[in-house]
Amino acid sequence: MRLLFISLSALFISLLLLITGNAFLLTLLGVRFGQLGIDAFTIGLVMVCYSVGFVIGSLYAAKIIRRVGHIRAFAVFAALAAMAALVYPMTDTVWLWGLMRIFGGIAVACLFVTIESWFSAVATNANRSTIFSVYQIAAYLATACGQLLIGVSSPMGFAAFSLVALFLVAAIIPLSLSHMHSPELAEPKEKMSFTRMMKIAPLGVVGAFCSGFFLGAFYALTPLFASLTGLDGNQISIYMFGSILAAMLFAWPIGWVCDRSQRSNVLLVICVAGSAAAIGNAWFIEADFLMRLLLSCACMGLGASVYPISVAITNDQMDSSQIIAASTGLLLSYSFGSVVGPLVSSVFMEQYGAATLFETLAVALLCMALYTLYRQHIRAPLPVEVQEEYVTVTSLPNAQFIPEFDPRNEEFVDTPIEELFDEEAEEPAKEYE
Repeated sequence: MRLLFISLSALFISLLLLITGNAFLLTLLGVRFGQLGIDAFTIGLVMVCYSVGFVIGSLYAAKIIRRVGHIRAFAVFAALAAMAALVYPMTDTVWLWGLMRIFGGIAVACLFVTIESWFSAVATNANRSTIFSVYQIAAYLATACGQLLIGVSSPMGFAAFSLVALFLVAAIIPLSLSHMHSPELAEPKEKMSFTRMMKIAPLGVVGAFCSGFFLGAFYALTPLFASLTGLDGNQISIYMFGSILAAMLFAWPIGWVCDRSQRSNVLLVICVAGSAAAIGNAWFIEADFLMRLLLSCACMGLGASVYPISVAITNDQMDSSQIIAASTGLLLSYSFGSVVGPLVSSVFMEQYGAATLFETLAVALLCMALYTLYRQHIRAPLPVEVQEEYVTVTSLPNAQFIPEFDPRNEEFVDTPIEELFDEEAEEPAKEYE
């Protein structure tokens, strides 16, 4: 129990520091670029580079970690993310900003593969669901709290970006001071093609894409939308904080409903209601701040639930041996949507004004609702009694779970906690990987 507490404490502290710094940076950039007067399409193009980098990092992180070890990999990529953050206030060159977003995305993806593989090693079949849930709560809270830092310092100066770098570098300290060995990274499992996934669970694949479209555009462009529609720095921080907190608070009651109702029906209602909330955000930009905040919370809380429902619908169609491959495919579909969403939304914002961001999101959710109706007509939904257990998964731009960590994965193998620690832990001179 003592070793488990030590290992989880180090992991969670590093996780909180990492997510807080990265979430702060994401919103900080949106506000800074808006105050510089840069057009919406250019901002969308720069911000989407993060998603591109995140996909690249996710694909190659495991190879790097196997070669140099977890702690060295974590230190290198945290330093890279911090260096990229410090470049933004040094230059007004757009292509360099885009390059830094790619480097930042690669670094953060590798950091999460590193830390989540440690969580997977520490978890057992007895405590995995609990750790999985606490991980998600911590991720949401750290992302929400990162928004509150927006009002601490001007986005036009160096201080805010230095604070981001401090958070990212500080994340190295807890893991570096722990005595944990590098866990073994599982070899890649057989992948499932999109063609096959579309045949087995088309609603899940399209839902993952729609979720990526929605959340990618929301996180990348909502700070710009808020700035252009009259909110100041403190209001923007509260606006984003409330929206992300709502996503966490909506997750569990929606999951409760999904275990007791037909999931495609739940997805249909969520998409229609989320579309209505998005329209409200677009049409009531002259309303008082509290009204705008509540509308944004409703929109984000509902929109963020599309991805976990899509995962649940997909897993209902798979056997246990296909869950890891299916989860990887859904993450790629989500990532592709997170690239397309900011690009499309920024084009409409550039042409027709800031409010069209939420009108675009409303159309995306409405299209998802129509596709759900179409799939219900083509194939009868599974009865409630044969649905798999619903597991809420995070919908954040800076934290995606490795599939092996999913509690539904029946191929999970327990690792004795003692194997992750050196028997001579009291010897400070020993070098750990």
